Amino acid sequence: MDLIKTIEEQQKKEGSLNFSVGDTVKVHFEIIEGKTKRIQIYEGVVIAIKNTGVRKTFTVRKISYGVGVERVFPVYSPRVVRVEVVRVGKVRRSKLYYIRDKVGKGAKVKELIGAQATAYLERSRAASQAKIAAEQALKAEVKAEEAAEHNGAEAK
Repeated sequence: MDLIKTIEEQQKKEGSLNFSVGDTVKVHFEIIEGKTKRIQIYEGVVIAIKNTGVRKTFTVRKISYGVGVERVFPVYSPRVVRVEVVRVGKVRRSKLYYIRDKVGKGAKVKELIGAQATAYLERSRAASQAKIAAEQALKAEVKAEEAAEHNGAEAK
């Protein structure tokens, strides 16, 4: 049991949950179709965050062509490239399942306005930018190592 927990802790990513329930987010999700990879952006309202640890998931709901569509994303999935907060929602519940029954303006979540919302958005965007910069630095480092190995192989 303790071994499982240690493995799960190693798989966690730092700063990946920089949003809360009620926020409108853009989820950049990696789709693999055959040999090609592409990033699909899924924008909607976070209506639930469930579970703990590595199994933590969040549910995003959007209206597509007049039909409500919900999708569940694992927080620590390697396919979730990043989550970008668009709007900060003002809610008083941890699960917004009641939005499923609402239509039109009633299905909207009020926006949190003011200094607190601005600070929250700044923190989440800074965390996203730091994550992007770290990923780019890692990719550049891997490319440099591959180039060095390739040049070393050619010299021999």
